[in-house]
Amino acid sequence: MSGRTPSRRAVIGGLALGVAAAGTAAVAALEDWGHSAAASGPSGGDGSGDGGSTVPFVASFPQNGLVTNEYAYRSPSSPLAHDSADWIVTSGSLFAKDGEGWTGVPDDGETGTDSAVHTDSAVFRLVTRRRDFGSVQVSTSVLVDRPITTRRTPVSDWDGGHVWLRYQSPQQLYALSFRRRDGAVVIKRKIAAHDAAAVDGGDYTTLAQTNLAMPYGSWQQVTASAVDGPAGTVLLTLGINGRTALTVVDHAPGPLLRPGGVGLRVDNSELYFRDFTATHPAG
Repeated sequence: MSGRTPSRRAVIGGLALGVAAAGTAAVAALEDWGHSAAASGPSGGDGSGDGGSTVPFVASFPQNGLVTNEYAYRSPSSPLAHDSADWIVTSGSLFAKDGEGWTGVPDDGETGTDSAVHTDSAVFRLVTRRRDFGSVQVSTSVLVDRPITTRRTPVSDWDGGHVWLRYQSPQQLYALSFRRRDGAVVIKRKIAAHDAAAVDGGDYTTLAQTNLAMPYGSWQQVTASAVDGPAGTVLLTLGINGRTALTVVDHAPGPLLRPGGVGLRVDNSELYFRDFTATHPAG
């Protein structure tokens, strides 16, 4: 990690947070959502939401070594592929190090079968094989190092770490950004689109944003949740170190009312993570 070894202590770095939302309209929407949800129950007043499975997911890793990489995703029938029963990596490499998940040192080279020379983790995309997470809370401890650049991945404001919820495809998902290069925390919806400006076939909509820069190089606790609400709405919340950093009601989730996978996206950054769980909020 930038030529140094991070602290491996199980200490969560302190970080004072406040509740943030996208202005007074979002606050009013949250109040309305809360009153309606109390009356209707978590599945939504019109029954349109799908809560998905209540079976928890708890990630586990070997002590060290490659777990899976983009080669396994692109060549699933290859006898040389490193497959994982839990994870799919569509870009980059997932390693275990000291029993934790790790992106490896990010670069922009081809991984080959075993990521022995290059990780390609400057663009890291990790999602569960399970796609039955509807109303869900993801919790994990993360350690993010300062972002880098490569020839293929120049500086971008969004360089850093993000949690994926309701991942149905690279075109349809929620992205909750917990550490970006620009110091923002952001909640976005991505829906499939066919216009020329679409990113990988999808359009991003920013639902809420504020400024909050967690420290680099120390362990922080991150939670991200999506909970079905009344009348086809979804309540999205991002928490850092036990405090709410950002929350918003999505009134137009469209296909993201359906369950999907959960995972992590990391851009131009080295990231360790551990104690990754996905549980039903009511459970």
